[in-house]
Amino acid sequence: MDYRMALKRFEVIFDAVASTPENDEADILGLIIDEYEKKYYPIEAPDPIEAIKIRMEEMHLKQNDLIDDMGGKSRVSEVLNRKRKLTIEMIRKLTVRLNLSAEMLINDYQLIR
Repeated sequence: MDYRMALKRFEVIFDAVASTPENDEADILGLIIDEYEKKYYPIEAPDPIEAIKIRMEEMHLKQNDLIDDMGGKSRVSEVLNRKRKLTIEMIRKLTVRLNLSAEMLINDYQLIR
């Protein structure tokens, strides 16, 4: 089945009533579309600093809100401006504070010198 055809069909049966053949088809088609998109249209995860900034925006946090988690006002600024790397201790605290995975935060990123 062609990808575009699959998407069109999925739109038609998306709200199918539970326990019907159309609902089963929607479940299966959704899985197939998801796998196809992962393979041919992968979405790269943001780097750790972008992830932190995105979550801060979602949670309506300012840099001052992370002072205790990152060890001081200047440290927050240095990290968010890519002048300093995250430490293990910062990562531990930020996973809790921002509900981000440690796996996301340990990824490498470029410093700006």
